[in-house]
Amino acid sequence: MTRHLITSAIPYINGIKHLGNLVGSQLPADLFARYQRARGREVLFLCATDEHGTPAELAAAKAGQPVAEYCAEMHTVQSKIAEGFRLSFDHFGRSSSPQNHKLTQHFAGQLNANGLIREVTEQQMYSKADGRFLPDRYIEGTCPNCGFDSARGDQCDNCTKQLDPVDLINPHSTISGSTDLELRETKHLYLCQSKMKDQLEAWIDSKTDWPILTTSIAKKWLNDGDGLQDRGITRDLDWGVPVKDGDKDWPGMEGKVFYVWFDAPIEYIACGAEWVESGKGDNWERWWRTDKGADDVRYTQFMGKDNVPFHTLSFPVTILGSGEPWKLVDYIKSFNYLNYDGGQFSTSRGRGVFMDQALEILPADYWRWWLLSHAPESSDSEFTWENFQSSVNKDLADVLGNFASRVTKFCRSKFGEVVPDGGAMTERETALIAALTERVRAYETQMEAIEVRKSAQELRAIWVLGNEYLQEVAPWSTIKTDPDQAAMQIRLALNLIRLYAVLSSPFIPDASADLMAAMRTDNTDWPTDVAAALELLPAGHVFDVPEVTFRKITDAEREDWQQRFAGVRT
Repeated sequence: MTRHLITSAIPYINGIKHLGNLVGSQLPADLFARYQRARGREVLFLCATDEHGTPAELAAAKAGQPVAEYCAEMHTVQSKIAEGFRLSFDHFGRSSSPQNHKLTQHFAGQLNANGLIREVTEQQMYSKADGRFLPDRYIEGTCPNCGFDSARGDQCDNCTKQLDPVDLINPHSTISGSTDLELRETKHLYLCQSKMKDQLEAWIDSKTDWPILTTSIAKKWLNDGDGLQDRGITRDLDWGVPVKDGDKDWPGMEGKVFYVWFDAPIEYIACGAEWVESGKGDNWERWWRTDKGADDVRYTQFMGKDNVPFHTLSFPVTILGSGEPWKLVDYIKSFNYLNYDGGQFSTSRGRGVFMDQALEILPADYWRWWLLSHAPESSDSEFTWENFQSSVNKDLADVLGNFASRVTKFCRSKFGEVVPDGGAMTERETALIAALTERVRAYETQMEAIEVRKSAQELRAIWVLGNEYLQEVAPWSTIKTDPDQAAMQIRLALNLIRLYAVLSSPFIPDASADLMAAMRTDNTDWPTDVAAALELLPAGHVFDVPEVTFRKITDAEREDWQQRFAGVRT
């Protein structure tokens, strides 16, 4: 049986992430991991905090803390928020871990031995006022590609083009704001990506099942302009993985660290070693090395579209160029952007609803359902409070929640809190089971294909079938003339609640667990046979009437939240 290795793009340590970050990587990765576990498959789901580079140093300086202390504190904060959203990581690691330091230096040594790293003497921006070089986010200016006036030294947030600080127009230091900058000579290591172009292109071309978004971005970077360029993998920073050739010092690279985008993807692998070190797992190499048993592993990555170039080019060059039998990604699920109420989410500029704020307003399942059912797969999507209210009220409260409430309360009033027996099923129940079977199979197909929005649509359609059945057979009327028939209808409906809980658990795990508890069963078997699944709660089985599964969002609440979260976070 195929084992599933799943990684989500690792979030920067510099603060609490917004809902766009959540739906662009971690949340759909969790959906897929939960689904595969529900099907009885072995899963290793890994994520971590990305703790190196200028974002960490700048955030720590702003907080007035040593960078190591700041990163440790924010890792705890992000871990708790991830738990709040019920992200089911097998391990949530740290890119600053000893395991990642060692593995990053190992890869650098292998690449160097294979002639894929070269030393370059180059001119870089130096701030006289700050007395230091200005890599990456230590410098901002106007993007030469699109004209965005707040482009960073490593990438433009507006057009996603990768940049070098010397590319910026009218640059300034983000430390002091000084424009008194000059070019000075410094030495750095470059990953010779250009030497791997043909091998990399053949590998990308072999991925015929990848989403168009992933492939189009990869090929754009592979063939754009002068083609695949060599990329600097070191920086003049204090915080990061020290530059070493394996376990040996690297002459001329003293005081430098590896570029965060070199060591960050390697953390996916190191996170497996951390998982073992933490006592939660064993033998991480069987997931990550094809010579250690990873041949039966399917590796799926989840990320926003801005991360695709590094995951389709730089990281695969690192893996392939090492010449070692590491597991390469099989499928990359990438996402467009989720925008916020007419504008963009932005962590650095504080615009939009952030993950901690969301959990203060409503439980995780409300957010999980809306975000996943509106995932920005084929194009950018937009969060609006009106749409959020409508989706929660119609899908969760009216369709799923109302079904569970009506069925259990009616049964309690007429038969007590036990599953009634009743007569034999009729053609109407046979038709319902056939329709459910078709929808469940379609739901599975979409989930296997990681079509997130289509999966949500199929799940909602499954919920709707139960409501339509209940409205049509109307047991509250049938009981007046045929109590046995009504009892059978309610028995089937109670079993539907358990079925819904099992099928819905990847999307709304808390509500599903509550419904399972109310049905007093721990049978989470996936419905390979829907007809058999609808007989798992036998006559006489005791249940509880659940609390309100989902409450409706009022107009007053929506208006209040629109005002409170107008897009600026102080």
